[in-house]
Amino acid sequence: MAGIYFHIPFCKTRCVYCDFFSSTHTKEKADYVEAMCRELQERKDYLQGQAIETVYFGGGTPSQLSAKDFEKLFSVISSVARNLTCPVGPTEQSRFLATLEMTEVTLEANPDDITPAYLDSIKHLPFNRISLGIQSFNNAELKFLNRRHDAQSAIRAVQLCLEYGFQNISIDLMYGLPNQTLEIWEENIRQAIALDIQHVSAYHLIYEEGTPLFELLQQGRIQPVDEDVSVEMFTLLIDRLAEAGFEHYEISNFARPGFHSRHNSSYWNGTHYLGIGASAHSYNGVSRQWNKQVHGARYAMQGFEMERIEEKTAYNDFILTRLRTMKGIDLDELQSLFGEEKKNDCWKQAQKFLDNQLLEITGNRLRLTRKGIFVSDGIMSDLME
Repeated sequence: MAGIYFHIPFCKTRCVYCDFFSSTHTKEKADYVEAMCRELQERKDYLQGQAIETVYFGGGTPSQLSAKDFEKLFSVISSVARNLTCPVGPTEQSRFLATLEMTEVTLEANPDDITPAYLDSIKHLPFNRISLGIQSFNNAELKFLNRRHDAQSAIRAVQLCLEYGFQNISIDLMYGLPNQTLEIWEENIRQAIALDIQHVSAYHLIYEEGTPLFELLQQGRIQPVDEDVSVEMFTLLIDRLAEAGFEHYEISNFARPGFHSRHNSSYWNGTHYLGIGASAHSYNGVSRQWNKQVHGARYAMQGFEMERIEEKTAYNDFILTRLRTMKGIDLDELQSLFGEEKKNDCWKQAQKFLDNQLLEITGNRLRLTRKGIFVSDGIMSDLME
């Protein structure tokens, strides 16, 4: 099984913290969609005939695309999934859309794009998961982040998705913001739980060089939150979501049972995926590829860069990705992939973390403990070759 990721770089405005490849030049959308369609047709063999289980539209702001844009893309997805030589025609399109058998098809969306008219326009498409970039339910924080929505429109967006039958809704939250208190953060968590959603992705604010946020930091106009407060915020997040029935299945991700993100899990369990669009990354076990960061349809003419995955890289990737998850490192799988010597080396390096109760062994799986999650970067680094 494999996945396809589409990078939709268009945004109405840029958030103060964002360093993802994005563009506010929305007039280029039509040509960009056509370029993605061509790229998918040209690169369909990258996944070596594997069945497509998940499709993920990320960004940027994918909800800036129209239903017609998505119809074109799903038409090509249909042809690729069925090994056809060309996209299906308009007369066949509705039949193919209705019979697409992807397990999970995710649309990332901004809350202010979620209106009855927009949901009406896409309800015939195969989307069965919505991921809303809410970030905060505090209006002062949203204004600081340069988000286009307010708290009430974020709540209304979730309610609309529920009304339109979506039963798998994820939201993004952000903590560690300047001037954010534990009380504000706890209220954000409380509001998220009250919405009866299935999934939460929570990320600590990062000051990425080249962003307006980084400039504010350099100018001394804002101060990062104290590290001890950050730890308290993460602890609060884990505790409150656990009390509400969420599983902490990956360091930054929480889900109700049965609602782990299948597509994002592919990045952590070695599933192959094809990335389409400017700056999109691909992985098929043999190589890692990424498209150039070029605006508009021009990206497709620039080719891609590629890294062959040598054994050392593969081993380090295995340690890094598996240890991020609640399942941890399967030592039998490690031995099968890399040999008994590598397994023994990993076990030897892990001993001090087991002794300090930062790692635990359950069956044949080596996992981070609750205590270990807070120092996971150092543990992963020590276990790598």
